Amino acid sequence: MFALKIYFESYGCTLSKSEAGLYVNRMLSEGGELVSSPEQADLSVIGTCVVIKHTQDRMLSRIENLSRESRVKVLGCLPSVSGGELESDRIEVLKPRDFKSFYSGSLDDVEIKEPSIFDGIPINQGCTGSCNYCISRVARGKLVSRPPAKIVSQIGMQLERGIKEVRISSLDTAAYGREIGRTLPDLVSSILSLDQDFMLRVGMMEPRNTREIIDRLLDTFSDNRVFKFLHIPVQSGDDRILDLMNREYHADAFREIVAKFREKYPDGTLSTDIISGYHDEDEQSFSLTMDLLRETSPEIVNITRFSPRPYTPDYDRKVPASNLVKRWTKEYTDLHRKLLNKRFSTLVGRVESVLITEKGKPGTSVGRDLSYRPVVLEGELPLYQRVEVEIVEKAGTYLVGKKL
Repeated sequence: MFALKIYFESYGCTLSKSEAGLYVNRMLSEGGELVSSPEQADLSVIGTCVVIKHTQDRMLSRIENLSRESRVKVLGCLPSVSGGELESDRIEVLKPRDFKSFYSGSLDDVEIKEPSIFDGIPINQGCTGSCNYCISRVARGKLVSRPPAKIVSQIGMQLERGIKEVRISSLDTAAYGREIGRTLPDLVSSILSLDQDFMLRVGMMEPRNTREIIDRLLDTFSDNRVFKFLHIPVQSGDDRILDLMNREYHADAFREIVAKFREKYPDGTLSTDIISGYHDEDEQSFSLTMDLLRETSPEIVNITRFSPRPYTPDYDRKVPASNLVKRWTKEYTDLHRKLLNKRFSTLVGRVESVLITEKGKPGTSVGRDLSYRPVVLEGELPLYQRVEVEIVEKAGTYLVGKKL
């Protein structure tokens, strides 16, 4: 009997990559064999993203190219948006209803056969929001949370395979458990009950749900096995634009969350997202967002140009002039660089404990300190080794360390 040869690649957010990686691990548990190129494969599995049009176009092109080499199975958000157009005798899509079934049952006990394609643990599918621009909520649907015991069990499997960076993810981890009478702090506490050596990174949280749990959540972060890292996408500093987006909060909610995080973990890392060029955005909106960035000084700022997506209320909206959006995007980027450079300048000379999480460029390794800041070290060090380092240099978006 011949093993099904599977080629795999995945795109998009940590959630999409985590789901796709677990899906392929299940296929490997059923007798599949992972190969390194589509030319070797009987089946190529691709995890997809459609957050902006440019990304969706890239996905469609990549799927077409893969289908010339083997049969293709498409996972992620694309099937919900373009599934009917994609299907052919060479291309199969995981339909939304099939995905829900996978998420609420057969995902739970997947064995991690191949750690190299494991990106993390999905904890809930869908979200509770109704943002006017967001195609992800259209693709994902209503909230479905996995039982905490199943998540903790799968993390146990991960640790048995020697993977010590635990990443829990979803479209909104702060929404976890709302429909099953649980909360994200409950889940984090359950994970921390595991008497093992690991580091936990909690994924993206929407402000509207984070406000309700932030105090309890920050209490759980006091455990030394939790990265002091908070990803809260604000999208705009202008309340008028937030209302147009239907984000269900105002900028002061973001300020409140950030203030609590900074007070409890002043050395922590704050990550946020900004949409540049949303419809009806103007110079005042841009100025208010710049002010918010200066005030909160996030270490990570993910900037996306507004891209009207089908099936959303914003699809037919007219965007601001491209020269304006280009300037706004550049100024956001320049400000972020200045803020990060200022923060990183204070870290040179410090001694940090770093967990090696990935291979770097040839002859280097990349680790993460307690605040999830990337630290590049000379030498190819074993994954998940803990090392004491001195920070000797700052370099753009990462630090350079010297092993002690």
